[in-house]
Amino acid sequence: MDGLIDDEPLDDVESFLSPNESDERDNVGLFSDSTKGPTLKEIHVIPANTRKFDCCCFSSDGKLLASGGSDKKATVWCTRSFKVRSTLDEHSQWITDVRFSPRTLKIATSSGDGTVKVWDVDNHGQSLRTFTGHSTGVASLDFHPSKDDLICSSDISNEIRYWSIKNGSCVGIFKGGATKLRFQPNNGRMLAAAAGKVVSIIDIETQVCRLKVQGHKKNIHSVCWDPSGEYLASTSDDVAKVWKFGSGSKGDCIHELNCNGNTFHTCVFHPTNTSVLIIGSHESLELWDMTENKTRTLQAHEKLVTALDASNASGLVASASHDCVKIWQ
Repeated sequence: MDGLIDDEPLDDVESFLSPNESDERDNVGLFSDSTKGPTLKEIHVIPANTRKFDCCCFSSDGKLLASGGSDKKATVWCTRSFKVRSTLDEHSQWITDVRFSPRTLKIATSSGDGTVKVWDVDNHGQSLRTFTGHSTGVASLDFHPSKDDLICSSDISNEIRYWSIKNGSCVGIFKGGATKLRFQPNNGRMLAAAAGKVVSIIDIETQVCRLKVQGHKKNIHSVCWDPSGEYLASTSDDVAKVWKFGSGSKGDCIHELNCNGNTFHTCVFHPTNTSVLIIGSHESLELWDMTENKTRTLQAHEKLVTALDASNASGLVASASHDCVKIWQ
C-alpha cells in the first residue's frame, strides 16, 4: 500500500471515494434461499440472566471466549466446557468492547467509565494496567497484531489514543474514530476507525490518516478485516459494504448488500470461507455469500445482535445479544 496512498495530516484528508466511483461494485438485490448456501449450526448458549451482552471475542487459538456488557464485568469462558475461566470485575460502568491479544495471554476491556484495562488471563484475570485519559466513554479498542506493547482505543468524542502496555503511558492521540476500530491483520500497518459515515484508514508508523472511505448514508456501527488484511467490511443500518485494499486497490467498494427491512448492526468474515460475510441484525444472522450473490437468514436471537466474532483456529462463531451469547459452527 505504500506506493498507492499519500501521506496527509489526519484532519486535512479529503474524501477520495464517492458512492458511485467503483466499477467493480456489486450492488446486490440478493436472492434469499433458506435451503441453499452457507449455514451455521448452534452448538451452545450462554444465557444473559440479568446482564446484557454488548461484546465478545475469541482468543487466537479459539480455546477461550470473552464476553462483556451491562453488568460491568468481562467473563472469560473455556470453549470446550464453557466453564468460567475468570471474571474481570473492576469497571464502574458497562463494558463496551473486549479483545484478546493475538500473541500473548492478555485481554483488554473498554468501558463507558472512560477507562481501558489490560488483564492477565493466565494469572486468574489479574489486572495489569488501567489507562485513563479519555474524557468520555470508551467505545472500542484493539491490540496491535504484532507489537505486543501497543493497544489503541477510541471514545464517543471521536478521539483515538495509543497506549504502551509496558510503561502505561499514552503514546499518541488522534481524531477520527469513535464507533469501532480494528487493526489490519498480520503486520498491523493500518488501523480502520469508524466515525459517523466514514472509515478512516490510519497509518500507524507515520501517524497520519492515509485515506477516508465513504459511501454509507447512515452512521457506521461496525468494521472488520478479513484474515488477509486485503478486505474490510463495514455495516450501517441500511447496508453492508466490502472494500478492497490489496492488489493495487485503494479502498474500492467491491460488494454492497442493501438491507431488506431488518437493520444491520455488526459483521464478521466467516472463519472457514472468507467469501461469506456474517451480518448481525435484529434477531437474526444474515449469511451473505458474495461469490454466489446469495443470502441466507438464520433466526438467532430475541433481540438485536450487538457483536460478532469468529475464530479461524477453531472455526467457531460467537454472536452476542442482550438475551444471550450463542456459539455456532
